[in-house]
Amino acid sequence: MEVKNIKHIGLVGGGLIGASFALAFSLGGLNAHIYTRSKKTLEASKEIIENSLDELIKYSVKKEDDKYEILNRISYTNDLYEAIKDSDYIQESLKEDYDIKRKVLADVEKIVSSEIPIGSSTSGLKASEISRDMKYPERFFVAHPWNPPHLIPLIELCKGEKTEDKYLCIAKELFEKINKTPIILEKEVFGFVGNRIQAAVFREVLNLVINGVVSMEDADKAVTFGPGIRWGIMGPSLILELGGGSEGIEGFMKNIGSSMELWLEDLADWNKLPISPEEIGKLTAQELKDRNKEIGNDRKSLGKYRTKMLIEFLRLHKKI
Repeated sequence: MEVKNIKHIGLVGGGLIGASFALAFSLGGLNAHIYTRSKKTLEASKEIIENSLDELIKYSVKKEDDKYEILNRISYTNDLYEAIKDSDYIQESLKEDYDIKRKVLADVEKIVSSEIPIGSSTSGLKASEISRDMKYPERFFVAHPWNPPHLIPLIELCKGEKTEDKYLCIAKELFEKINKTPIILEKEVFGFVGNRIQAAVFREVLNLVINGVVSMEDADKAVTFGPGIRWGIMGPSLILELGGGSEGIEGFMKNIGSSMELWLEDLADWNKLPISPEEIGKLTAQELKDRNKEIGNDRKSLGKYRTKMLIEFLRLHKKI
């Protein structure tokens, strides 16, 4: 299969991720067909897409004149057959449950050809386990997006034990075609790459806060206006390459390595939350309360601020 011949995308599962994915594919010029079992979820998916597109128009990413064409490439149905019968690629975004995914994928395989690639939006389940009962598991893999998929470029492609490389290559080329940044994981790991890095950083943030070193607000500021602002330009390895001057990262490690070992020895290493989710929620609620509305002081305004800042940032990277 040549990527240039991929025109129709079947979205199995809607909601926040499935809907945003559908918009991403439509923005890339492809036809996106959303299937959800419930009419309520289908309506919610439509609302997410329309609101997200309105935001893109508001921030001049798209023009009002583009709206009809973009929305016209997206269809909605509660009939799985209608959604995927003409699909050249399928993106599954169902609930994080092995049994649910396996059951629906069995129905999918009865409809589409054995050559159609199937990617899963799962945030943490393993491709090998999801595809355990599939007739053609070689065409199945994880295609994990970052929320919201229509804005954030990263797509983590992770193979299962039986995944054939050619399907990962097709997916990589397809996502590049719609201006995403796919990476390939050669081994299955829980949480993939981005989530593991995010979890490690948040563990240290939380550890510093509950040990009275810093407030949640100041810890977030430390990340946002320190390493985070640099990580948004290039990855941590290249940042350290610059940090070592003429000797690069090797020089950095020679100069800072022994000191870094002291930090590493003192870092949090727990693998169970030391406080309850409710207590974590209270810490963040207080931080939100202290923020100005312009930069988000509740979930709704925070989401709007994130969208605005993401768009401006992606413009610098020429990713939007």
